[in-house]
Amino acid sequence: MTDRQIVRGKLAGASPWEDDFGYSRAVAAGDHVVVAGTTAWVNGKIEHEGDPYNQTLAAFGVGLGALAAYGLTADDVVRTRMYITHVRDADEVGRAHKKLFDAARPVATMVVVEGLIDSRMMVEIELEAYRAGLASTLEGKQP
Repeated sequence: MTDRQIVRGKLAGASPWEDDFGYSRAVAAGDHVVVAGTTAWVNGKIEHEGDPYNQTLAAFGVGLGALAAYGLTADDVVRTRMYITHVRDADEVGRAHKKLFDAARPVATMVVVEGLIDSRMMVEIELEAYRAGLASTLEGKQP
C-alpha cells in the first residue's frame, strides 16, 4: 500500500492501526469529508515527544494532508475535536489550533482523556470539512 491509497472510495493513510482496526483515514460523504483521529505519528514514529504544541501541529498536518487529497484546506474545516491527555497542555494545544484555524474559525471541542493508544502521544485530533458542490467534483474521481 502506498502512503495514500484509495480503498473502496475511502482514503487510506500510513497509520499501522488503519488495517489492524479496519478504518479509513478519511471518508467523503456528499459535500462533507470526515477525517479519523490523527496524532503525531509520522513516518513510522511519534514526533515531538513531550511537546504538546508541536504534536498538535503534526497531528493537524496529518489530518489536513488527508483533506488535501480531496482538494480541501483548513478554510474548509467546520469542526475540530482535540483529545488531550493532560489539562496542563490545553493552552499549547489551543495555541496550535489558533495558528492553523484562526481565519476559518471552525467549531471546536477539546476534551481531556485518560490516555491514547501510545503513552507518548499527548494529543489526538479529528477534522470535519465541508465544501458546497464537493460531491459533484469528486464523482468518478479518487483523491
